[in-house]
Amino acid sequence: MLDSPPDSCIDEPGSPLCAADVARGVIRMLLRHDLTAMAEVPLDGGRRADLMAIDARGQIVVVEIKVSRADLVGDGKWPEYLGHCDRYFWAVPAGFDMRPLQGAAFLPERTGIIVADRYDAAIVREAHTTPLPAHVRKRCTLAFARRAARRLIAQVDPDAAGLAF
Repeated sequence: MLDSPPDSCIDEPGSPLCAADVARGVIRMLLRHDLTAMAEVPLDGGRRADLMAIDARGQIVVVEIKVSRADLVGDGKWPEYLGHCDRYFWAVPAGFDMRPLQGAAFLPERTGIIVADRYDAAIVREAHTTPLPAHVRKRCTLAFARRAARRLIAQVDPDAAGLAF
């Protein structure tokens, strides 16, 4: 979890938010909804989800963070994430032009929108739930759990990472 934004984020009133700021606010909101999130989660196929979260029932949520319009409209890889989650959200900072997310190319009938700042977030469009097949859910859940465990081990013993096979 992000406790503070990296040095690359500007912490001045009125300054634009960076992706780490948005992630922090989204993670806090997800926790309130009993979803436990992890940042930068590798997926099958070499992709990486900005945030992945799991709820108490085992449902998986992927959140893709966008802080610039260019990054949003230039991202052609995001549909590949749909096969790794039950619900998919876009997360953007307050004031972000969300008009492109209403277009058919961004599947508004399937994807949700979260608006966030460094301290909190709100769902402004709920994502449609499309249940994962059981075998995919198991694979994604096990990968999530193992990644979380490896991250915890690295905090306790940074040298242990070299022991993994």
